[in-house]
Amino acid sequence: MGGDVVERAQKGGKKGLRRPKRRISIKIDMTPMVDIAFLLLIFYMVSTVFSMPQAMEINLPPADSDEVPVKESNLFTLRVDSESRYWWNLKTPTPDNLPVLLPGDPDVVDTIGYRLWSDSLRELLRIQNQENPKLSTLLLIHPEATYADLVNILDEIDLLERSWNQYTADKLNKKAKDLTKDEKFSYRYANGHWEDRDSKIMDAAIQQAFERGEL
Repeated sequence: MGGDVVERAQKGGKKGLRRPKRRISIKIDMTPMVDIAFLLLIFYMVSTVFSMPQAMEINLPPADSDEVPVKESNLFTLRVDSESRYWWNLKTPTPDNLPVLLPGDPDVVDTIGYRLWSDSLRELLRIQNQENPKLSTLLLIHPEATYADLVNILDEIDLLERSWNQYTADKLNKKAKDLTKDEKFSYRYANGHWEDRDSKIMDAAIQQAFERGEL
């Protein structure tokens, strides 16, 4: 970038003892700066690595089947109530088998209230699936819960699948993408509709949690 200095004599012809000052104006050529800006822009556009969109792999039931039968012994239900608290139970809930509150984040003070502890949810899903390879999870989200609650569960399912398959691949000395269908772990779950009976079940479960001192 260069500039030309042009001397400009002061207008007017006043006579006096003091010598008239000269004004200096600088003309800057901006062309090189524009060239550099475009070169930098092109460089960053070419060298930047764009993040690839990530999507969860979902195994859908056959197109000709509306329902997939699940044995009661293989049913694991995960509920989120209206206050975004997470509850779980195996098999069909009964007065003696009510949903159990998932422990909240221990680092959150009591004044803030319940907040999901991702580690406890991920560990629960891992243990239940290890104990029962045929386990199927039913997700029931209260209409007043937030959309983030469903996203939290799906994120933990995705992380569990990835870590499980990576562990299996390392044992077999393979890459995770090269695992066969029989070797690959795919989490089985379905998103159900919250019904009135689910509200009654949760009322009893919350009362039981109060009696145990969990709430």
